Amino acid sequence: MSQPDPAFWAGKRILLTGHTGFKGSWAAVWLQALGAQVTGLALAPDQTPALYELAGVGDLVRSRIVDLRSLDALAAALEGETFDLVLHMAAQPIVRASIEDPIGTFGSNVMGTAHLLQALRAQPALQAVLVVTSDKVYANAETGRAFAEGDALGGKDPYSASKAAAEIIVQSFARSFYDRAGVPLATARGGNVIGGGDFSRDRLVADIVRAGRGQGETVLRHPQATRPWQHVLDCVAGYLVYLQRLAQDRAAPRALNFGPRPGGAEVTVGQLATRAVEALGARPWRHEPDPQSLEAQSLGIDASLARQVLGFESRLAAPDAVDWTMDWYRREADGEAALALCREQIARYGNLT
Repeated sequence: MSQPDPAFWAGKRILLTGHTGFKGSWAAVWLQALGAQVTGLALAPDQTPALYELAGVGDLVRSRIVDLRSLDALAAALEGETFDLVLHMAAQPIVRASIEDPIGTFGSNVMGTAHLLQALRAQPALQAVLVVTSDKVYANAETGRAFAEGDALGGKDPYSASKAAAEIIVQSFARSFYDRAGVPLATARGGNVIGGGDFSRDRLVADIVRAGRGQGETVLRHPQATRPWQHVLDCVAGYLVYLQRLAQDRAAPRALNFGPRPGGAEVTVGQLATRAVEALGARPWRHEPDPQSLEAQSLGIDASLARQVLGFESRLAAPDAVDWTMDWYRREADGEAALALCREQIARYGNLT
């Protein structure tokens, strides 16, 4: 089973956008452990607490607070810098936030991506670029069928639409500029991620953790909805393995899904929440329907191409992902250092078969 190769990553100059976010912080910790030289570009954390601050990510990487919506600010931040590889994770990632601020969401997820790809054209030593989008980029007719990479793109809400648009932006830059320069440019479409250190608003596990710490209760809008659940380490590992392959093989596919093994998408929001609540000792969740919601009831992605091409597939089934996640939160609440917990789980993940 494929996993990030320390021999490949050691000494690589990496540009990681979104390093102040939940998944970005995990990626920064892992890349630093692999021996990479990481520069992070992102907005300041928008949540308290934030894994970025709890784990001291700013001390592990060269951190630069930059708004990718400003082409001038981005160009200034990259001036004089040289990178081998780029992992673009910066985004506005919350569906309900996109309903509240569609223009800001499109600015971050569409124009932020376009600005970055334009700025990177001046990089002389670039080997590959991977842009992270979402499992929600597909035109979802609620049939229950898992989406494959060749399926039509679409989006009913601003978040989904912005990520589908980012896919098209990437394709256009690849065909117009990057292919001619011999630099692979691709997208990774990750499923719903859970893991320690996520304190974002309107995120299932974060809401449960807040409830368990006496800050309200867990309210589920769609307990019967299905999602392609995966642990953050499965998702980040897939991104790193894919970026490594892109740098080594220019014939690698230009889009891959990353999600659970077959059957993982059959776990409902309610089932996952129940296991998480029980693991944390939080109050039971309650159902509060939202008739205005545009969120899909059924969502699944087919990650078989990543298994065929990369030899990579998720190692943690949904119940195990919940257990790992809640163990992180329990121990962090008991006073253990967040960075040490992240490093311990990364090492433990590397030993899984």
